[in-house]
Amino acid sequence: MKNYYLGVDVGSVSTNIVLLDEEENVIIKKYLRTQGKPLVILQNGLREIKNEIGDFKVKGVGTTGSGRHLASIILGADIVKNEITSHAIAALNYVPNVKTVLEIGGQDSKIIILKDGIVTDFAMNTVCAAGTGSFLDRQAARLGVEINDFGKLALKSKNPVRIAGRCAVFAESDMIHKQQLGHNQEDIILGLCQALVRNYLNNIGKGKDIQGPIVFQGGVAANEGIKQSFKQALNTEIYVPKHHDVMGAIGAGILAKEEVKSKGKTNFKGIDITDIEYKVRGFECNDCANMCEVVEITSDDKVIARYGDKCGKWTDSINTNDEKLA
Repeated sequence: MKNYYLGVDVGSVSTNIVLLDEEENVIIKKYLRTQGKPLVILQNGLREIKNEIGDFKVKGVGTTGSGRHLASIILGADIVKNEITSHAIAALNYVPNVKTVLEIGGQDSKIIILKDGIVTDFAMNTVCAAGTGSFLDRQAARLGVEINDFGKLALKSKNPVRIAGRCAVFAESDMIHKQQLGHNQEDIILGLCQALVRNYLNNIGKGKDIQGPIVFQGGVAANEGIKQSFKQALNTEIYVPKHHDVMGAIGAGILAKEEVKSKGKTNFKGIDITDIEYKVRGFECNDCANMCEVVEITSDDKVIARYGDKCGKWTDSINTNDEKLA
């Protein structure tokens, strides 16, 4: 039975799972739509992996993403890290002297600045949709273009139109206006790519010391038009890793490997968790001014875990009580 390290990145749009070997090579990866059901999708992904490669042993588990704590509780993670750290570690694994990481996902985007392999600055954008994968999906559909062909068409443009990119709403309305004026599809698409890159650099990239080598990762890194626009705007080469779409999960897996080597064992609960039925509910604790939103996970009417409370009242109760639901 082969030994692997499991990296899991649970986000609002996608849940990414990777298995890494001892040399940190990606053996298998899963890029799945979260669909508001992170636990179900996580279980389905692990089940698919088991069906594809047979029995395997997990030597360590790392989780990241907005749902990292939830995934950690279910899996028995050895390490839980934020997206910034996980993406930076993965980028360093592919380009050891990387100085800037550009990451654009389905719903958010981020920039990470490194010096001598250490994160020195970063910024995230979770508010404006312009430039994210979901925005590009919508515009591709509006133009009647498959998202997989979006970047290739952009590279065919000879005369890109200028599109206002400071906001998703303005970009969309300006794009429609350019369509009505009769501009060809390729020029509109490249104009949109350039507008989104300007928006990225003028917002989360503002004031950042962007130097090469630059690694571009996240689902949008597959778009050749966006990559080319970054290259022109920054006047330097842009590196896109082979597994650009699951870099957060890769970073979590690498960190898990390091953690397990230092402590000598894993907390992983076993692949049989794919057969357990979990239920998740949220409730507000009104016992103090914090009014915490507590998330509770149950299985067979038994409370498995709670998290989200600032004082530890609900979290700590699980460590001392084998609770049954009333």
